[in-house]
Amino acid sequence: MFKKLKDIESRYETLEKKLGDPSVVSNRGEYQRCAKEHADLRELVDTFREYERVNAQLEECQRILRENDEELKEIAKEELPQLRERISILEERLKILLIPRDPNDDKNVILEIRAGTGGDEAGLFAADLYRMYSRYAEGANWKVDILSSSAAGGMGGFKEVILLIEGKGAYSRLKYESGVHRVQRVPATEAQGRIHTSAATVAVLPEAEEVEVQIDPNDLKIDVFRSSGHGGQSVNTTDSAVRVTHIPTGLVVSCQDEKSQHKNKAKAIKVLRARLLDRMQAESHAEISETRRKQVGSGDRSERIRTYNFPQGRVTDHRIGLTLYNLEKIIDGDLQHIIDSLAAHFQAEALKNSAA
Repeated sequence: MFKKLKDIESRYETLEKKLGDPSVVSNRGEYQRCAKEHADLRELVDTFREYERVNAQLEECQRILRENDEELKEIAKEELPQLRERISILEERLKILLIPRDPNDDKNVILEIRAGTGGDEAGLFAADLYRMYSRYAEGANWKVDILSSSAAGGMGGFKEVILLIEGKGAYSRLKYESGVHRVQRVPATEAQGRIHTSAATVAVLPEAEEVEVQIDPNDLKIDVFRSSGHGGQSVNTTDSAVRVTHIPTGLVVSCQDEKSQHKNKAKAIKVLRARLLDRMQAESHAEISETRRKQVGSGDRSERIRTYNFPQGRVTDHRIGLTLYNLEKIIDGDLQHIIDSLAAHFQAEALKNSAA
């Protein structure tokens, strides 16, 4: 591990010199690439340097204990436990930082929410999830933009809603949200007061840059139609809604939220590009693809990663066995504890795999 850390520190120092080299500074593309790699390595290198500093203090204390100066030996004895504890913490941190980084972590997110089984109640739950993620994003100072939405009935629910969430680390925080979310509650329309179970699926995709996924305009079939709002009401009287079909893959994206046909087309292509990137990455990582399909599932009630039980005020994430009794705060966007717990769990799993 320490040979690898020394090599990384050497690479970091090389990048530091490059960033001060006028020939690199004048080449915008090369400068940006070096600056990004330098920034990505900074926390790891800083942690390693602190480890080396603390380790040097530990070795000095151990040397003093072999000397005859009783006063210094007493000071060293007092410092030793703290230094050993600090070394242990830094070693664990270094192991985590050495886990191969997800290249998508810094990207913006295309977040897709679809009503599953459960009729109108599933559509209302999809709307609840939309508000939950929107409020979490606002709390993180991220920007939220609706790319596409499709109403479910006249009660304010969604058949589908697709969001663009822009902000530092958005994908790294939200990527564990993909899967089937299940709700248990008494619907407002239920006269008998019986608990109803319904579901919605969430898919979290990293936003794809044009350089990552280039789309040939000749591969696209563009259809335009008249937008319709909640309850079938017309949003406007022109054919501004856009349906984009990617002919080679058969992927279809529709957008109708904007009054401008041009804006709807741009949004549809943004979603299409994210789905194409997801497909490309899934094909190159077949096992990850299979895991993702199992997580997202079909939207059936029996498949779930998380359950929101309103009568008990309980939220349970079934992947890590975490149960919290603050449902109202969570559904209002307070996802920090759940997301931190999921990140810690999957980091630990990655550590196990890298050690195996």
